[in-house]
Amino acid sequence: MTFDDLPLNPLILKAIAAAGYKTPSKIQEKAIPAVIEGSDIRASAQTGTGKTAAFLLPALNRLAEPSKKKGRGPRLLILAPTRELAMQITTQAQKYSKYLERVTSVCISGGVPYPPQLRQLSRPHDILIATPGRLIDFIERGKIDFSRLEMIVLDEADRMLDMGFVEPVEQIVAKTPKDRQTLLFSATMEGAVLKLSERLLNDPKDIIVHAVKEKHDNIKQIIHFADDMRHKNKLLNHILENTDIEHAIVFTATKRHADQLVDELRDQDIKASALHGDLNQRQRTRTITQFKAGRVKILVATDIAARGIDVQSITHVINFDLPHCVEDYVHRIGRTGRAGAKGTAISFAARRDQVLVKKIEKFTGHNIEITEITGLEPRAKSKAPRPNNKRRRFKPNANRGFRPRSKK
Repeated sequence: MTFDDLPLNPLILKAIAAAGYKTPSKIQEKAIPAVIEGSDIRASAQTGTGKTAAFLLPALNRLAEPSKKKGRGPRLLILAPTRELAMQITTQAQKYSKYLERVTSVCISGGVPYPPQLRQLSRPHDILIATPGRLIDFIERGKIDFSRLEMIVLDEADRMLDMGFVEPVEQIVAKTPKDRQTLLFSATMEGAVLKLSERLLNDPKDIIVHAVKEKHDNIKQIIHFADDMRHKNKLLNHILENTDIEHAIVFTATKRHADQLVDELRDQDIKASALHGDLNQRQRTRTITQFKAGRVKILVATDIAARGIDVQSITHVINFDLPHCVEDYVHRIGRTGRAGAKGTAISFAARRDQVLVKKIEKFTGHNIEITEITGLEPRAKSKAPRPNNKRRRFKPNANRGFRPRSKK
């Protein structure tokens, strides 16, 4: 199948061709016709499978026709968990709608001054991409008009719930027209996400794309066991000095450690920058722009960067700290190996992380290669399970009774 086989507006097909895309991904092939038919969609697909286009292209197909209602508010609302993802979706929306002259997009998120966003919202617009917290602010101020709204997309719903946005999402959806079309996309479709979809969607079509194993076939996954933080630092220095890295993201567990690691890398004349939640939107945007332009080689980030960053030249992802959630591991390493390119994911793990490593392997369907660097081998080796040395308590047998100890 090619995009020309899908029932899309010729001007959208022209934009797709200009972007260099010819063949739809599995999620696009399944979702686009279903969305165009008007069905609510509940889709499970991993990051990197092309899900953004899976909802944007059929939504734009609908927006290509003029609205039957007057007003300035959006016809399409897209909720995203993070600023970075919201900005990425906005870029994609502008790319696919470049030949649709009447279609305009607005992006609002936290970390950006209110006045510019208020000015954008006061003008007629068709697409509103927003993070839940900032959108709630504008709704409470009476600055959002949903009278023309036709479609809502909840992107990365699992992440929004992990970040505590379930109540804001439901509050936002409650303000929209009842006859809207609702699309929910999530990496996982279970637990709280499934319950949310049952509350918000009307007789949805389920679309499931299992792409984890297939997606990670082009990503070489390696684990180095480390004794402590100092050992991890030595491993990282060796890898950065002896590996052909174009761009890399190093993931840390805390914002403080991300800043500390950047300072250490800069002391070694390595072009590095941090990306985490304590930076304002201008700082984060500048950092990502510099990273894409090659002025920054190493991006040291917390999980805020695990989703929403699409830089084709990322050759390596390094998990300085393993994430506690196996799904986050998938999203982290998915920053490399984009669009079929080869990538490498290197993780540092303590011996206590062995159970977590097994969980990751089970979730991804890959056995991760455990390697050692000569001269940097871990002191601690795998240990056999300890025998149970606890003294067994004597339990009397009802049939034999107690035997008194012999006296010496």
